[in-house]
Amino acid sequence: MKDYKSIYFVGAGGIGMAALERYFLAKGKKVAGYDRTPSELTSALQAEGVEIVFDEDPSLIPSYCRDKDTTLVVYTPAVPNDHKGLCYFRDNGFEVVKRAKVLGLVTLDSKALCFAGTHGKTTTSSMAAHILEVSGVGSNAFLGGVLRNYDSNFLLSLTSPYSVIEADEFDRSFHQLRPYIAVITSTDPDHLDIYGTKENYLESFAHFTELIRPDGALIIHTGLELQPRVAEGVKTYTYSMNEGDFHASNIRKGNGEIVFDFVTPWETIENISLGVPVDINIDNAVASMAACRLIGISGEAMKKAIGSFLGAKRRFEFWLKEPGEHGKVVIDDYAHHPSEIAASIKSVRGLYPDRKISVVFQPHLYTRTRDFADEFAEALSHADEVMLLPIYPARELPIEGVSSEIILKNVKCEKKSIYTKENFINSIPLLNFDILLTIGAGDIVNLLPEICEQVKKQSR
Repeated sequence: MKDYKSIYFVGAGGIGMAALERYFLAKGKKVAGYDRTPSELTSALQAEGVEIVFDEDPSLIPSYCRDKDTTLVVYTPAVPNDHKGLCYFRDNGFEVVKRAKVLGLVTLDSKALCFAGTHGKTTTSSMAAHILEVSGVGSNAFLGGVLRNYDSNFLLSLTSPYSVIEADEFDRSFHQLRPYIAVITSTDPDHLDIYGTKENYLESFAHFTELIRPDGALIIHTGLELQPRVAEGVKTYTYSMNEGDFHASNIRKGNGEIVFDFVTPWETIENISLGVPVDINIDNAVASMAACRLIGISGEAMKKAIGSFLGAKRRFEFWLKEPGEHGKVVIDDYAHHPSEIAASIKSVRGLYPDRKISVVFQPHLYTRTRDFADEFAEALSHADEVMLLPIYPARELPIEGVSSEIILKNVKCEKKSIYTKENFINSIPLLNFDILLTIGAGDIVNLLPEICEQVKKQSR
């Protein structure tokens, strides 16, 4: 990396790419890139010194990124192969690599704590990064969500030997990593457009476990179908909320708080209080503390960090919480897999057991909707009311016969419907929400300011 003076990112507005851009800025490199549309994140990156354009035209590539000997080009798999800027770099002999390979280089130069899984990896990796920050050890953390404690998805340390990596299984990206400690939270099949079958998906995770350093460790959730293939010397531990080498005990809930004791193979750390008190975060906290315990972080530092952890944006994030037992509530969650949706609704039900829960879901990807339509319907049926928005396509073209309707028809709620984004906003005054949960990995988050404004009007 020392030979490169500039780094160009194709897909510069992605949350994972942004962390690398900030990392290289901190290392004194010139950083530029392309993204399809402006966003709050691209504006922030531009303010920090990243030169970003929103047109594929190769003539817009800065002059300092036109020397193949001094410029590295990083791209995300979501960018199509016929992208004009990408074609320019490839046709002119530049080194063009996926984001995952660059993260792999980071793990070679550090002791990497890598968090993988169908779901849970953003929160667990974020918790671990926060623990290291609070402890004073620090890390270079590359996260998939913006931490509300820092308003960033990237934490920098010029002295820490550790990195914290959200290990993404999409496009087998996590096969580029070299973990010191690997955590696997879940292996529910996903990305079947890439893997084809559940067996291939599990095989990909098995290969990931082979990449752990011989002096390292694997921490794996209990009950997974996965059969790890760790190298000789790698220690393996299990965890979950209720059982395993690392687990929670003496769980207490009440007055909007969750407190538990953290049980390790060596000791019990009492009275861990969750900063974001929802059930799934007991599991997440156990995983993150297990990884940090293995590198010697003290119990007091972990207790302080978990208690002050505010969560990542779009991970069970409260947007509106009116006072009083009947105050209206709006919660947003990034859930986009059936298991995540079921867990999210269960968490809301646990917080508000006697109130009406309405869910607005924007499906993400045509292939995922096609592959899991029945499972989505089953998960959503745990709500009292379900509203679906059209599918967010992301990198995909439409598939004939695949729409939100194939989910809706099997949802068991009596109240269920499909809206366009515009019609949904306009209909809010008529819907009289109590607890509203918005979920999905697309652009539904952009509706939240207007949703909250309309919901608040109902209380006036």
